[in-house]
Amino acid sequence: MLAVRMVVAAGKLHQKMLLTIMRCPMTFFDTTPIGRIINRFSSDVDIMDNNLPITCRISLNTFFLSLSTVIVVSVNTPQFLIIIVPVAVLYFIILKFYIPTSRQLKRLESMTRSPVYNHFSESVSGASVIRAYRAQDRFIKESMDRVDQNLVFYYAYFVSARWLGVRLELLGNLLILAAALFGVFSPGQSGAVVGLSISYALQATSVLNVLVINISDLQSNTVSVERIKEYSEVQSEAEWHCKNPPPPGWPRQGEIIFQDYKMRYRHDLDLVLKGISVNIRHGEKIGIVGRTGAGKSSLTLSLFRLIEGTGGSIIIDGVRIADIGLHNLRDKLTILPQDPVLFSGPLRMNLDPFDQYNDDQLWTALQQAHLSEFIKTLPGMLSYQCGEGGQNFSVGQRQLVCLARTLLKKTNVLILDEATAAVDMQTDALIQETIHNEFYDCTVLSIAHRLNTVLDYDKVMVLSNGQIAEFDSPAKLLSNQDSVFYGMAADAKLVNNFQNGGSKES
Repeated sequence: MLAVRMVVAAGKLHQKMLLTIMRCPMTFFDTTPIGRIINRFSSDVDIMDNNLPITCRISLNTFFLSLSTVIVVSVNTPQFLIIIVPVAVLYFIILKFYIPTSRQLKRLESMTRSPVYNHFSESVSGASVIRAYRAQDRFIKESMDRVDQNLVFYYAYFVSARWLGVRLELLGNLLILAAALFGVFSPGQSGAVVGLSISYALQATSVLNVLVINISDLQSNTVSVERIKEYSEVQSEAEWHCKNPPPPGWPRQGEIIFQDYKMRYRHDLDLVLKGISVNIRHGEKIGIVGRTGAGKSSLTLSLFRLIEGTGGSIIIDGVRIADIGLHNLRDKLTILPQDPVLFSGPLRMNLDPFDQYNDDQLWTALQQAHLSEFIKTLPGMLSYQCGEGGQNFSVGQRQLVCLARTLLKKTNVLILDEATAAVDMQTDALIQETIHNEFYDCTVLSIAHRLNTVLDYDKVMVLSNGQIAEFDSPAKLLSNQDSVFYGMAADAKLVNNFQNGGSKES
């Protein structure tokens, strides 16, 4: 029964922690090292699964065994109770001093294990860069230093157990001496009874030592349960689905309204967006530009509610996005991210993770993304296995795969987060051409990495210090030499090109 209940309890704790971590907001992962999370799911879960049940069972067995031993010796030699009371007090004092120390040492040992996992994970993922810079020796030394730091506390924990063992052995020997003296000097005791008492006292020494050590180990290992419970109570994101979802086909127009919207990444940080108010009509193509830290990416994070707002609201087609579930919202928006994300598995799975489209639709999307000819040369074509993170594709090819995935999941709102920042000019031109042709009737918000990609957009939003500095058509902004956008275009040497192009068109 104990084993079954321990397994069930461990499973429930692990399941609760897993569900909580999978639903944590992105700020949690931004502020928590990956090694710390791996440590909870590996070492702490291992202790909870394997060590705790054994320690708990041994503690119960030794407790009842030591209790029966004391009862037998006390019945045969009642004078033994004279020594058992002060020894029990000494046992209690030693435990009172040892267990808090041992628990803290175990906690420190667990904390210093996380940087070991973190460094190892970073070293494995960045092995190619480490070799390129010939920094193997430095990373090996860093790993060894972190292991040594962890072993300092592990050694202290181990030595503290020996400190306890020496004192428990001394008390146990006192019990044996007392049982022998009381047995010899008590009148009318037969040799058999004295032998029984002494043999039980000998057994009591080892049993009591094991009991005390296991009770302390039980408390120390419970730190792992405490750490798992801590991660099971991390604040989660909002609900994935709401009771009153938006109407089917939402958003039909793609009209986006920001009403005095404010946002900060964490409650203890300053505002990143400081009262954004703007109305984006159906089908408008909006280019978002600004210096580093102006709040461009924060705007897109707000649309997907990866970061919740602290004031104001965002309304899409009359629906306040804060009132609907996260899956209800994110399923209706499309994003082409700056960092192309591919998963290990078939190319088909990367294009259509939920298996919603047929082969003809997949090939059409690949053709529109100018990638079909390359895919036909791969062994297995759509069944081709993508490596870890898509490492067997170039960055530009990974971006085109993401573009094909975007074309499959076409919605009325498209967000481009510096989608062409990591590709060459030719691939950039292909992506821009496809977006203009396939998303002509959609609302497009594009964070521009190259200003020339937004010169033909309907409007340009210039952000500065979390606020809208300018919002107008590119032609009007460039006609005003005092505008911020004109200065940015002049720095990029685009002003003359745009004016020359404009005069030829006119």
